[in-house]
Amino acid sequence: MKRLLYMVLCLMVGVTLSGCIEEFEADVTVEDSEVLVVEGTIYSGNQSTFTLSRTQPVNTSHLSPRWVMGAIVSVRGSDGSEYMAQAVGSGYYTCQVAELAPDVEYILHIEADGEVYESEPQQPLRTEKIAAVQGMQNTPESNIDILITPDAPFNPDQANYYSWTYDETWEVHPALTTQIYYNMKDYNMANWGPAYYDDNYPNPYPKRGWMDSSNIKTIIGGSSNYEGQHIQGLKIYEIDQRDERISHRYSGLIHQRAITKAEYEYELAQREASSEMGGLFTPQPSALPTNIHCLTSDKRVIGYVGCSLNTTDYRFFLNAEDFTTNYMKKDALTIIELPETKDTALINAFNLECRKMALQGLPLIVWKDERKNGGVLTTGWAKDINQLDVRLKGAYIEKPDFW
Repeated sequence: MKRLLYMVLCLMVGVTLSGCIEEFEADVTVEDSEVLVVEGTIYSGNQSTFTLSRTQPVNTSHLSPRWVMGAIVSVRGSDGSEYMAQAVGSGYYTCQVAELAPDVEYILHIEADGEVYESEPQQPLRTEKIAAVQGMQNTPESNIDILITPDAPFNPDQANYYSWTYDETWEVHPALTTQIYYNMKDYNMANWGPAYYDDNYPNPYPKRGWMDSSNIKTIIGGSSNYEGQHIQGLKIYEIDQRDERISHRYSGLIHQRAITKAEYEYELAQREASSEMGGLFTPQPSALPTNIHCLTSDKRVIGYVGCSLNTTDYRFFLNAEDFTTNYMKKDALTIIELPETKDTALINAFNLECRKMALQGLPLIVWKDERKNGGVLTTGWAKDINQLDVRLKGAYIEKPDFW
């Protein structure tokens, strides 16, 4: 036995720890250094994606995932149905699966590198709807917890297990807004100065926008500690109260899938292996529970393939005014320049300075003219157009249909 330092490539598509690379020590044979890693879920009436890779020693010349190419992958049913997968990238295989029959057992069949692998036959699991999702802030200083309550379980006499992923959309506003611009179209110096955006010359800076994010890291939960095996108010993630996502309005779309106890235990074991890498009691990769086996030899496999009859979605909204948040925009006076003159005789020179700043691309956001009252003309200019245009930070301005 050699003591090798290994990389486990957690290559989950729509499941836990997507794309992570974790390292740990394991007493395994050299022959076990290229263990097949299989991840994915068979979805009814939807596209199913599976990833195939192999573990590798950390002292290899490169540490990028060792994808399995050229495999033959298919979903097969006990009723004789078969759905062939197509390679769509390094180690990724997808197939369009028809509506699954609830009383038929399905497997994932893999032929790779001269070996044949299959997942254990399983009937597709039904998934309950989601009854409610809410945001909860326990104290004014705490973050916002996202709590989920599935519908009453189909099987209240036994423990129920679920996995969740979610998508996010949130509203963003610019740090600065303006309704004026410095007019340089008229080259008569007397007409240089501020003008207001109107229908003929609309404001190029949108007042708000939206940003999206997809969280594919799977969250899992079980009902064993809940009365009637009914999960209620389970925290699945949190939003930092200082995060821009909760600065105005936030929407989450939760995706729920029922999973077996075995898949739940596999996910738990994988999390333990990831959080304790290098520890004395770290599970070896080959010791992780799996429902995939090699039919042509005694080679080991890492991974778990689920089978789902349906998934359920739930969209919810959070409004910033309902929570105490510390997302603070910088004070406008700290992020704009305020050139000014106290000598009204220098007004033309000051206008030249304004024109210079406008030519530099600095948008005008303040025009405070107190000269008629014996005061001065004060202007403010945005130092960075990113302060005015949310599109430059990745936002889009077309209002989402669900907003």
